[in-house]
Amino acid sequence: MSTRKTIAQDSTPQPRRRLSREDRLRQLLDVAWQLVREEGTDALTLGRLAEQAGITKPVVYDHFTTRPGLLAALYQDFDARQTAVMDTALQNSEPTLVGTARVIASSYVDCVLLQGNEIPGVIAALASSPELEKIKREYEAIFLNKCRSALAPFAGAGEITAAGLRAMLGAAEALSQAAATGEISAVQAQDELFETIVAMVERSAHGKARTEATSGT
Repeated sequence: MSTRKTIAQDSTPQPRRRLSREDRLRQLLDVAWQLVREEGTDALTLGRLAEQAGITKPVVYDHFTTRPGLLAALYQDFDARQTAVMDTALQNSEPTLVGTARVIASSYVDCVLLQGNEIPGVIAALASSPELEKIKREYEAIFLNKCRSALAPFAGAGEITAAGLRAMLGAAEALSQAAATGEISAVQAQDELFETIVAMVERSAHGKARTEATSGT
């Protein structure tokens, strides 16, 4: 009898632990990424997210308010992960152009591949409204400034221009997406982006030298 009683007590459902706001946000972002991966960005709504997460809609609305807010949060989550990976890699890289360019190329491609096919859909959705596009541009500017600071010491007296950085970013996005869809391999994407970065920096340094030679200084 005592054994049956113990079993009955052990099988009593325990109350669910209430998540902190930070933990709940992490849960919702993870579920949202899974939803995008399995059903696509178009399927991502606040109601669908609540259903998938097994919670009420008001909880989801309390975190994101609107679908654009959810998309922005996903992009911010991706950017934070990308920044953390790159910062750590830069701290441990060789203080050379080759070492720094390799870190930037590898970190960018690796982060996109880690997120799989989800991030291209989120980025495309961000372009659907001026507000979301502005958020994307702001985070891009932070990334490009980080790259400029990391690469500037190797450009000599030359200047790494905004045009050069934008060209690098365009290549990074295109190559990473091609790797994510299997069109090219991750190694090919990283190698090509590495060459693009090195060429940009060397062009900046050589451009300054040519200008000085032409002016006779």
